Amino acid sequence: MADVFVGRVLVNKDGETVEPEEVLQNKVVGLYFSAGWCSPCRDFTPRLCDFYTELVEETHPPAPFEIVFISSDRSPEEMVDYMHDMHGEWLALPFHDPFKHDLKKRYNITAIPKLVVVKQTGEVITDKGRKQIREKGLSCFQNWLEGADIFQNFSS
Repeated sequence: MADVFVGRVLVNKDGETVEPEEVLQNKVVGLYFSAGWCSPCRDFTPRLCDFYTELVEETHPPAPFEIVFISSDRSPEEMVDYMHDMHGEWLALPFHDPFKHDLKKRYNITAIPKLVVVKQTGEVITDKGRKQIREKGLSCFQNWLEGADIFQNFSS
């Protein structure tokens, strides 16, 4: 997935820039297309936070998983507020990065929220991440991991 973001920067919840090559290497990546004004997004985001927290922050070793938020908010301020109010400790594409339009097109995003889970190459493992988290909880991660061709022992 780092391949997809080569030459770009991502930001963390505190607004600090991070290098995609470092933070996304050897991880299953969830591209989270969402916005603060969207009520289905505000409904799903807390569940995604719990999922992420359990996988990455409460599991030892942490699961090889990262989320990159792709905002459909109306302004940078709305994006920051949404991230601070509801998001987990995941990453985001900066608001003004025009690459978000390319990503929406590449992954055929026609409605939000949408969680597209991808391999290192950017190839789709599933575009039904939201549905799978709702139906299967943490157990869906093992399927994503197997689909990602990442060799690491992980049990949920």
